[in-house]
Amino acid sequence: MNSTIKNEISEMESLLQRIDEAHLRKRLSIQVGVVVRLLGRGTGRFHFENFDFAMILLKCFLKAIGFYRRGYRNFKNIQIIHNSVKLPRLPEKFDGYTILHLSDLHLDMDPVITDIIIDRVSELSFDLCVITGDYRFRTHGIYGKSVEEVRKLRPYLDCEHGVFGILGNHDFIEFVPAFEKMGVRMLMNESAELIRSGQSIWLAGVDDPHFYGTHDLARASQDIPAAATKIILAHTQDLYQRAANAGFDLYLAGHTHGGQICLPGEIPILAHAACPRRILKKAWRFQRMQGYTSCGTGSSGLPVRFNCLPEIILHHLAR
Repeated sequence: MNSTIKNEISEMESLLQRIDEAHLRKRLSIQVGVVVRLLGRGTGRFHFENFDFAMILLKCFLKAIGFYRRGYRNFKNIQIIHNSVKLPRLPEKFDGYTILHLSDLHLDMDPVITDIIIDRVSELSFDLCVITGDYRFRTHGIYGKSVEEVRKLRPYLDCEHGVFGILGNHDFIEFVPAFEKMGVRMLMNESAELIRSGQSIWLAGVDDPHFYGTHDLARASQDIPAAATKIILAHTQDLYQRAANAGFDLYLAGHTHGGQICLPGEIPILAHAACPRRILKKAWRFQRMQGYTSCGTGSSGLPVRFNCLPEIILHHLAR
């Protein structure tokens, strides 16, 4: 047995110390099945970006009508968005706390995107960085390039409480040990206490609920005190009702890209999400819980955007 295989076995055994065997088996089983990539296996949902021929046709169409260059300029035009979040039970020491929120990076799609993100985040000040899934372009195949691009980006995300991430529907579970070696703590139905001057808030993260269905909200929140201020990271909005009922204060997600290619008025043509339109993008509220759905920092399918610019969000917490 060569050293690479031994290392992979060791990493899987290490993951088993954190997640249950059923979770790991389901993840790996669907990953094998995703080689048959034309169907949204596990959900029955259609993943348009996986159809290479359709993407070629769309690209040719956009070029023919003279829109492709404009869409590509929009793809590179990543906006910095400031989102104010007022939380009644936020500890005093966290008043003014800032969370950098990246999502749907798809870093291996176009070589320019990582450098653009680095340029944008280098100007920013933040206390915590969270990444809500989808580090690579495709949902199948090799992924080494996306891992290397995350490695390139990681030094520019240093902050007081570090970098936390979750997996999206494009991501394999093998990303977890690879990212954690470079200092991105992955939350696999887990939580972490963030402490500042003796006071704390809690951050929980679930595995992808959309494609893999390997989320476990109860497990992710089991160690969190009932009275604590708590934030949940989920790649999609599927769990928003359950998270609100569980007492979460803030729900951070991505996945929809805000539509990416939208009609005038920012009306999405496709969003790949079974949820109310009002929570498909930007800030929203459900019951007492606030939420934010990122329009995506990168793009998928094609490196184009219309009526929906990519974004990096700074969530500013206040009492």
